[in-house]
Amino acid sequence: MDSINRTAIELVDEALDFAGELNVAAYELENEATVLDFGVQADGGIEAGILLAEIQTAGLANVTSTMDRVAGTPRPFIEVTTDHPAIALLCSQKAGWELEFDGFEGLGSGPARALVGRETEFERIGYYDEFEFATLSVESTALPDETVAEHVADLAGVEPSGVFLPTFATGSIVGSVTMAARAAELAMFRLLELGYDPTDVLTASGSAPVAPVSYDEDVAMGRTNDAIAYGGEVYLRVARDDARFDELVSTARDDYGTPFLELFESADWDLYDVPESVFAPAHVTVDVVDGPTYTHGGVDDAMLAESFGLE
Repeated sequence: MDSINRTAIELVDEALDFAGELNVAAYELENEATVLDFGVQADGGIEAGILLAEIQTAGLANVTSTMDRVAGTPRPFIEVTTDHPAIALLCSQKAGWELEFDGFEGLGSGPARALVGRETEFERIGYYDEFEFATLSVESTALPDETVAEHVADLAGVEPSGVFLPTFATGSIVGSVTMAARAAELAMFRLLELGYDPTDVLTASGSAPVAPVSYDEDVAMGRTNDAIAYGGEVYLRVARDDARFDELVSTARDDYGTPFLELFESADWDLYDVPESVFAPAHVTVDVVDGPTYTHGGVDDAMLAESFGLE
């Protein structure tokens, strides 16, 4: 596998070249790191969100938008398909880098994580990256500063001038789009937690609705997570059968039917205190090569309508 930071930087260059058309903005910090505003102060858009989802998956996934329905109402959906699910979704797209400094909080995803390789996924998959540029997508209500960029540079082993930080708020259209692009990633993460070898997943496809944007970050967090838990659908083609595929879906959890916003509040607004089983798609089909095909869960339009505030 080629460097995923190399494949991602080509997409970052595209974002820089077409920043105006994408309604994003780019800034060079004093230490020469580059911040790309995809949805903090910049407006962004669905196309910007699709490009950022491609950056987050290091160019190893096909990301498209389609029209479908939620509770009978037309709505954009995001579809993601990859034949490299372990690396694209777990070693790159997964949001696993917590950023917390004075005056700044954020959550990082993207290929820069593979330059550090400290998370369990990398040991299980056996993939680590080396490259001169590091791309870390940051979910935050504030734009990163030099302190954040230098932290990323130090851990990734690159110069600050080689750090690229595309950043967006959860409460933005890019936040809604990139979260909808995570249905397959969350299924992969559930498999990992259940002890399944992620390299045995050969193809992963996922689809979820784009949640209505709210500038209240807590409401946005609730809507974007509900979009997957009650509307996310995933197809997995795997090489090995397993008895626990029924645990991949959100319907398997004890608190199914409780909106994410309520679960978030009960966890005192600490994302890390929300049970991991909450982060799962609604409906999953697992196609075992030369074996059975399983389907578990189902979409819940009533819960989506409640969460999205459909009238």
